[in-house]
Amino acid sequence: MSAVQNQPAKHRQAQRDQSQRPAYLDCAASTPMRPCAIEAMTPFFENQFANPSGAHRMARRSRAAIDDAREIVAGSLGFDPHGVVFTSGGTEADNLAVHGVTSATGMTALCPATEHHAVLHPVEAVGGRYVQVDAGGDVDLDHLAAQLAPDAGPPVGLVSVMLVNNESGIIADLEAVANVVRRHAPEALLHTDAVQGVNWVDIAEAAHPVDLLSLSGHKFGGPKGVGVLAIRPDVTLSAQQLGGGQEADRRSGTHNTAGIAALGAALGELHETRSEDICRIRDLADRLADGLLAAIDGCTETVARSRRAAGICQMLIDGIETEALLVLLDRFDVMASAAASCASGAMEPSHVLAAMGVERHAAAGSLRLSLGWCTEPWEIERAIDAIPRCVEQLR
Repeated sequence: MSAVQNQPAKHRQAQRDQSQRPAYLDCAASTPMRPCAIEAMTPFFENQFANPSGAHRMARRSRAAIDDAREIVAGSLGFDPHGVVFTSGGTEADNLAVHGVTSATGMTALCPATEHHAVLHPVEAVGGRYVQVDAGGDVDLDHLAAQLAPDAGPPVGLVSVMLVNNESGIIADLEAVANVVRRHAPEALLHTDAVQGVNWVDIAEAAHPVDLLSLSGHKFGGPKGVGVLAIRPDVTLSAQQLGGGQEADRRSGTHNTAGIAALGAALGELHETRSEDICRIRDLADRLADGLLAAIDGCTETVARSRRAAGICQMLIDGIETEALLVLLDRFDVMASAAASCASGAMEPSHVLAAMGVERHAAAGSLRLSLGWCTEPWEIERAIDAIPRCVEQLR
């Protein structure tokens, strides 16, 4: 009998499952749904389908599910339940924050040059300004202060700073940012895109100094198509989507009851397991980075491990182009992503790395490996084996 045949049947099945599945290291892009989220949303596809805006008992059941999710979200984030606005995702939440505040105040907005495009583009659209970052990705507080000065341009009503950067994984010091804003523009509000951060930090503690906060369900085990903008009680926000007056007239549109219920379930589970998950995922990410650094010459990490989120590992690999590497990795059943976008057939450097001062030739070899609640040790081992082989082939 072979060694494989001599193994317990359960272990052999696990090995077969692993061999047939890709190693998924792109959790910053999206995660699979948590079983609790699937269970929470399923009834609303079947017999609990009523519109929650109605008056009959079926509608009231849908509305109760939304209210329950609102309470979970508020408790997890440290916001008042009345300040939780459900949206179609993180992009809408970011847009509502930027456009909603600037429309209400008649002022403009600021954000670091390393923000997600869901913030960068709205800030640009309202005539806002960018704030520089240093080589480590931290907000340049002196430049922030200068941009808030009365002679820098139109007065600032909103400053938006990402809690965890989606490419580098750098964790922002929101308290330090808030201190600068309060000192130089006390009338300005502080918003954070916490889409990536919710997995990796105590969100209520980290977001204590902010006035508005954005989330997206599919980044932490909920479904796509649902998000949150949480706002403090004293924030004035102009609705950008008009209609039936849902969400206290702040975001009209029939509620995605199934998605909201699932988001609440996923966030509730995350809130309970976050500390344990962070320790487990940090160990896996460190093992991954150590394995690649040992196996690949000219491989570096963009952010010090003490400063980055546990689940995001961004590497710069000399002598390769990421687009070609990703094609090879796909053949080896390793799913990853580039910290760059492809425009007009030419790989353009990541705006995040460019803002951090990374040379264009180095940024061309950037690789983002992101872990999540679903990541297992065998996926790390496959990546440690496959990535060096693919790099060697490309070189």
